[in-house]
Amino acid sequence: MNIIYYHPLFNAQEWLSGIKRRLPQANIREWRPGDDGAADYALVWRPPHPMLANRRDLKAVFVLGAGVDAILDQERQHPGTLPAGVPLLRLEDTGMSQQMQEYALSYVLRYFRRFDEYQLLQQRQEWRPLDPHSLDDFTIGILGAGVLGQSVARKLTEFGFRVRCWSRGPKQIDGVESFAGEAQRAAFLDGVKLLINLLPNTPETVGILNRRLFAQIAPGAYLINIARGAHLVEEDLLQALEQGQLAAATLDVFAREPLPETHAFWRHPRVTITPHIAAITLPQQAMDQIAANVRALEAGQPPAGVVDRQRGY
Repeated sequence: MNIIYYHPLFNAQEWLSGIKRRLPQANIREWRPGDDGAADYALVWRPPHPMLANRRDLKAVFVLGAGVDAILDQERQHPGTLPAGVPLLRLEDTGMSQQMQEYALSYVLRYFRRFDEYQLLQQRQEWRPLDPHSLDDFTIGILGAGVLGQSVARKLTEFGFRVRCWSRGPKQIDGVESFAGEAQRAAFLDGVKLLINLLPNTPETVGILNRRLFAQIAPGAYLINIARGAHLVEEDLLQALEQGQLAAATLDVFAREPLPETHAFWRHPRVTITPHIAAITLPQQAMDQIAANVRALEAGQPPAGVVDRQRGY
């Protein structure tokens, strides 16, 4: 069994040795330009076009992250980047759900308890108690009901929040009101006081966080975007903040990363920025899942995390 690996940022040796420990029978190597040797499996993140193009011997391509939008975008721009008919697999959870829960909960509570506003009052040396929000009128809406969206929804219900989810297809989540499809999106947005975006990045969801959507949620609502920067129309967000349609926004992802130093978000008093750290790939958990999937494929069993290339997730 031959495995090729490519990631422009990760420690290659950690991954090569880690996969070897889990799959002792495998020959695993870091792919370099000019390497067209045999490969049964590929572990990649934003692979150069020559790495996978024309490889018909692959049994699967593993994306080293939860999102597959980057590699699918590469395929759209450079057809043949992904060999036709070869299964594409994403990481499912591998510790990301816990991280997303922590991130979402921390900022939900920050807005619910109005700590963001108290921080601004402190900067003005102003002692002024604020009327608290009520659980009864603080409905949280989550765009996206995949593994991460469902995990965040369940955690928030544990704190007594009223939570609703919207997804492309129907989902059943205990304690969470579910909406599905375009026909139910307006009903989902109506009355939402805090919106969390966890949608996959597909051609259909690009720019979904726009002025029309902001006008449909509760006046003075909050936004937390922990999916992809492409979902957000940045000028529409700034306008919604200026007009008071949105009270504040927390953004972990951006159309351009790192965020340029001159960007208006850096200086905006009601925008909180984090550098794409809401949930990062945890190597040990990720390698456990990849190894389990390789063993399943070798045994002729279905693996977890197979991507529907048409849907984009």
